[in-house]
Amino acid sequence: MAKRLLVIATALATASCSSLQAFETREFSADGTLPPAPTAWSAGTGEAGAELARDWVASMQDDRLTALIDEAFAGNPTLNQSLARYHGALAAARISGARYLPQLDGSASYQRTEPNVGSGSNSYGLGLSASWETDLWGALRDNARASGLNAEAAAEDLRATQLSIAGLVAKGWFSLIESRLQTELAERDVATRQRSLDLTERRFARGLVRSSDVRTARSALASSEAALASRQRAESASARSLETLLGRYPAATLTPGTDFPSFDALGGLGTPVDLLARRPDVRAAEDRLDAAGLQSQAAAKALIPSLSLRGSSGTGGLDVSDMFDLDTLVSSLTASLVAPIFDGGSLLAQRDQVYANAEGLVASYVATVLTAWQEAENAIHADVILARRVESLRQAYEEAAAAEDLVVREYARGVSTIFELLTAQSRRISAESQYISARRERATNRVDLYLALAGDFSAAQSADPAAQTGE
Repeated sequence: MAKRLLVIATALATASCSSLQAFETREFSADGTLPPAPTAWSAGTGEAGAELARDWVASMQDDRLTALIDEAFAGNPTLNQSLARYHGALAAARISGARYLPQLDGSASYQRTEPNVGSGSNSYGLGLSASWETDLWGALRDNARASGLNAEAAAEDLRATQLSIAGLVAKGWFSLIESRLQTELAERDVATRQRSLDLTERRFARGLVRSSDVRTARSALASSEAALASRQRAESASARSLETLLGRYPAATLTPGTDFPSFDALGGLGTPVDLLARRPDVRAAEDRLDAAGLQSQAAAKALIPSLSLRGSSGTGGLDVSDMFDLDTLVSSLTASLVAPIFDGGSLLAQRDQVYANAEGLVASYVATVLTAWQEAENAIHADVILARRVESLRQAYEEAAAAEDLVVREYARGVSTIFELLTAQSRRISAESQYISARRERATNRVDLYLALAGDFSAAQSADPAAQTGE
């Protein structure tokens, strides 16, 4: 027996030495892989403008938009999926934390024995067992902290989803407003073409124009009616898209707003470095990277010996009363030191797998940061460009409208031709349509800017995911 114990002890010692030699931990960080960030946005900050609104939804000054975002927070399925994933991550963190504590189990047993010869017998038992894996090297702590970080990442994912849903609702609302304004423009266009046709027919009746002018005016009216039908279809599609986002049945019954909000130039947008602390997707990527580092440490620590304690107590006998008789109590305590000796390289492979996953998360974090910077730079630059575009198209529309008025009067006096009239009308309609689209584009980009900069907003319960879970 002594020789056997010596062999076992020698094997464990040898395994421990080899495990300690294989044991290594690595640091995983994005330092050195991210390009240096400038101290200011290359696209400019518009320092002469107003500060970035603390509540960008409220800054739109549209109570209906705020109500729609609240509605989407209650009924959007994508947001509900993100909330469910957050609940799951919280549960996983609780499971991992529970492994710190001993496990206690109770049991009750009954056994009936029937021999071939003679009478049978009963046996009864009542037992209690406890087990505990001591955290000698901190592997359990590492896994618990990693699970906590993954739960924090899920919370950031939920915040990112909330921000995204709010942005999608706002952009869908602006798209619906644009569709309504374009439909109204098409309706006015039909009315204008009808007046031109009526005027042309009266002039034809007096012999002032040719029949070809009448047919040309009728063709223009038919084209405008076709354009109106297309605009009406686009408006219905915009309404259904927004209703689906809200969790409603897409019946195209949502009444659009009357106009876009007005926007001032922005300033105080912070710096690219500041953005990393604001963006929930960047914070989630950082949490997952830190969790992967802890998991890699735990995987490496699985290569070294572990200590487990197990104890049990039980009573029992041939009668039910023996289950409660302390004289039948039997107790045991076992301490186990377990070290891996040969597993075909499974533990090393698992460690390397976790290391590879952590390296991938480093790359994912860098990609997330670069995307965040790109989105912010694009939105900041576009905000300035679109402001100039809107102003230029406003001037183009006003000049085209004034020119149309002149040509209408000239045509009524017989100075201009039907083609000059229709051209002037088409130019004004095109300019006004582009002006409407540019205003919607600027409104949409302003939302993209708020999303890129992770602007705050107070719609529904967006500030804290735990408020929605009761945690």
